[in-house]
Amino acid sequence: MAFLKVVPLEEALKVIDSFPLKPEIEEVSLEEALGRVLAEDVVSPIDVPPFDRATVDGYAIRAEDTFMASESEPVRLKVIGEINAGDTPTIELKPGESVYISTGAPLPKGADAVIQFEDVDREGDEVVIYKPAYPSLGVMKRGADIPKGSSLLEKGTRLGFKETALLSAVGFSKVRVFRKPKVAVISTGNEVILPGTELKYGQIYDINGRAIADAVRELGGEAIFLGIARDDRESLRELILRGVECCDIVLLSGGASGGIRDLTSSIIEELGEVKIHGIAIQPGKPTIIGLINGKPIFGLPGYPTSCLTNFTLLVAPLLRKLLGRENEVRKVKKRLAHKVFSVKGRRQFLPVRIEGEKAVPILKGSGAVTSFIDADGFIEVPENVEILEAGEEVEVTFFG
Repeated sequence: MAFLKVVPLEEALKVIDSFPLKPEIEEVSLEEALGRVLAEDVVSPIDVPPFDRATVDGYAIRAEDTFMASESEPVRLKVIGEINAGDTPTIELKPGESVYISTGAPLPKGADAVIQFEDVDREGDEVVIYKPAYPSLGVMKRGADIPKGSSLLEKGTRLGFKETALLSAVGFSKVRVFRKPKVAVISTGNEVILPGTELKYGQIYDINGRAIADAVRELGGEAIFLGIARDDRESLRELILRGVECCDIVLLSGGASGGIRDLTSSIIEELGEVKIHGIAIQPGKPTIIGLINGKPIFGLPGYPTSCLTNFTLLVAPLLRKLLGRENEVRKVKKRLAHKVFSVKGRRQFLPVRIEGEKAVPILKGSGAVTSFIDADGFIEVPENVEILEAGEEVEVTFFG
């Protein structure tokens, strides 16, 4: 494919959507389910609670035995036993009888209410009751919290601690979730070195590898950072092949433009097929999209803001599709803090910071690290627009 034969963003997204990757489902233990995405609706297999239980410490009674109770003429009931949480009651209450019961314990047969111990007096083997009780007092009925067969969680739900607790409460030890797509992350460039290494003149620390890998993880994917490819054919080819072998998707940053050291496109063409090399957007025009052995490979721009903007526009939708989270795109409408000029004929994605109800454009350029760090997201400036006025409503798409 010719270098930088640019296509509209919509065409690029159609190409990505056509890639032969489909969501896959696996079963994992509840212990491993935190942060995963449900692959099916979940209904409760049991009633919660699974029995009528006491909600207070006190005395299980037949409510009708207390209907005539008053301060002047209290009712006396014989205490015939005790039931604690975890017990299986064998007692059946008859008229005039009661049982001492602990919070959470199952009610004995015949009982329909529990009077808390603070409201009664105990005299030997009798409990003295001074006011009437009504059926269900101090009781949570079977299935009152969660009825058997009721809907608990919907397909596509990302499991947080509340959701895993709910699944545990109804007895799930395993759950079916979407498999995490494995994503190989490769940085490129002779000038790029890993943090922790001594920085020499002309070198920069790698930011894209960390940013992309953690953006993948934040979405729910499994990122595998393969290191930094140098600006030579063998180094880049070796890491691309490793990525294709171990992962479902390969992401590279840098090496996508037309410079003499930018080899990504030719290597992808050699190993597979370049589908797109150039998208009509700014920043990120020289982005590469290809396939090797049926696996998508993306060559993202080297500048951090361009790299992460194009990740959000192009890669994140594919990851969300594979994770069953296609509708989870965080956007918000704000007012532009000040006037912005754009180049007519170029579709621009401008990083912005949100301050209250305003979107503040960040105009340092995509090569500045802080352009990305300071930004909460970006706004789109259509190709037929040269000026956005201060106060104009804009839609901010969040990073991550």
